[in-house]
Amino acid sequence: MRDCLPVLLKRLEAKVSVAYCRLLETRGSTPQKAGAVMLVHPDGTQTGTLGGGCVEAEVKRRALAAIDSQLAEVSQFELDHDYGWDDGLICGGRMQVWIAPLRDQQHLGYFQSLEGFFQVGGGGTEVVAFADKSGFPVGSSFLFDAKGSWINTLLAEPPTPEQIKTITQRLRPLDRRPRAYAENGLAFLPAVPRCRLMIVGGGHVGQAVAELAWMLDFEVWIVDDRDEFVSTERFPHAARRIGGPIETSLPDLPIDGNCYCLIVTRGHNHDQTALFHLAGRGARYVGLIGSRRKIKLIFDNLSEEGIDLESLANVYAPIGIDIGSQTVNEIAVSVAAELVSHRNRDGEVPGRPPAVLG
Repeated sequence: MRDCLPVLLKRLEAKVSVAYCRLLETRGSTPQKAGAVMLVHPDGTQTGTLGGGCVEAEVKRRALAAIDSQLAEVSQFELDHDYGWDDGLICGGRMQVWIAPLRDQQHLGYFQSLEGFFQVGGGGTEVVAFADKSGFPVGSSFLFDAKGSWINTLLAEPPTPEQIKTITQRLRPLDRRPRAYAENGLAFLPAVPRCRLMIVGGGHVGQAVAELAWMLDFEVWIVDDRDEFVSTERFPHAARRIGGPIETSLPDLPIDGNCYCLIVTRGHNHDQTALFHLAGRGARYVGLIGSRRKIKLIFDNLSEEGIDLESLANVYAPIGIDIGSQTVNEIAVSVAAELVSHRNRDGEVPGRPPAVLG
């Protein structure tokens, strides 16, 4: 959704028609999961994808028809012989797709509100009715912010207080990073805030992890005491590049429950200094690179400096799931996989080595 929004907003600002195709619900095996977005333009081109294959081609056909008729619809697809993959493989699942032709200023306001969920950082939830049992007109959509307050409506009248209550009772807290879900004919499509990844250390591993993390939708910050190691050339996609002594840079940087901290500096002393300023500050994740022996020494030293054992026990060290990594790029893959699993599975990371502190 995040990648399609700028294109959608430009189209609506220019008052050019576009079909908004949103995957609302899936059952069984499907090429994409609920929440996926595809924009279909009047010339037949598209932005985003619903997974390719025959289903996407049929959605595109219906989207072009919807642009002509200006009628929205929710379509159901059974992934059987009629809608298998192009190579003949059959998923065997079911997809509910909302196809909405958009053009006017009312539509623009709705998606500007949705963009605000990402820009401000708090997130929100898009709620779409896809069945009569929802009690709402099929295809009507509502935006709720992270606190559960109604923000905007698309293709429907504003909800009544009782209807708002009906929806908010089913909203899931965004701090648990819920995936899309469906209840009683309503599709709940969370727009969760992007997690910040603060990488302390701009060396080879930090650089490789940063590139992967950016592609995996983390907001990357890089910290190093050497200015040349936080350059735009080394980290072209970083949202922030902070150069300066670690002991003075880290204390002033914001750390919260949406922040991942990765310590990959060039030496034992720098690692220890970074962990001293990051452990126990409320980050969602803190990870430290190094051998088990080095990590044990750092933990012992920090314990003597007053860092409590519980904070140290919560540090992921050594970082990375066990894939037999040898090269820098392999290490980066193992670390990135750990970060994604932790983010997407509420802290669960399979394949972790035994904890240093047991």
